[in-house]
Amino acid sequence: MKTYKSIKHWNGDDQPREKLATKGKETLSDAELLAILLGTGTSKKSAVDLARDVLQLAQTDLNKLAKLSISDLLKVDGIGPAKSITIIAAIELASRRKMSAVIQKQYIKSSEDVYNYFGPMLQDKNYEEFWILMLSRSNQIIKPYKVSEGGVSGTVADPKRIFKTALENNAVSLIICHNHPSGNLNPSAADVAITNKLVDAGKHLDIGILDHLIVSNQGYYSFADSNKI
Repeated sequence: MKTYKSIKHWNGDDQPREKLATKGKETLSDAELLAILLGTGTSKKSAVDLARDVLQLAQTDLNKLAKLSISDLLKVDGIGPAKSITIIAAIELASRRKMSAVIQKQYIKSSEDVYNYFGPMLQDKNYEEFWILMLSRSNQIIKPYKVSEGGVSGTVADPKRIFKTALENNAVSLIICHNHPSGNLNPSAADVAITNKLVDAGKHLDIGILDHLIVSNQGYYSFADSNKI
């Protein structure tokens, strides 16, 4: 039978916290970094072993780890509410860090800028959300606005609500963005239809639709880059 050995009895250089302090964060495995967040293991597992179990639940894929809910994480023996909340909070901080870089930039110059803004927020959600990004004449970000959220198969985008919000915020142009929880980036017939509908409506109000992005954990699809707008 394998003898359990807690982390505190490991060699100093092998303990995750000490390893990070002396050798740098880049030298740690995903399991070791996660173990630092977990803090402690159980009476039968070290924090690193527990972290490996969590990663195994996510098939060792950090993108899949980001999609796990508290109830999902609680399925791992040794993970309680406190540890599961710590993991989710750390993932959320990482997502917000990516978003803050674009927010500080303030200007949208490409579809990649839009993806960097919305991707961290939407790519790991298990349901669809539909957003608009309102821009000034110089493509400076005015503010984002969530139009709606729905199930795994779709959401509702009401043109009246979208343009009412745009006019109230003096937006000159809009960028549309929604996610595909399935990971499939191909636009559906409904995606194409709502895009065309919003483009046509925008012309009557002199509010341009610059792009429509579909995002997932596989990347993004841009209607503008594909010459569909």
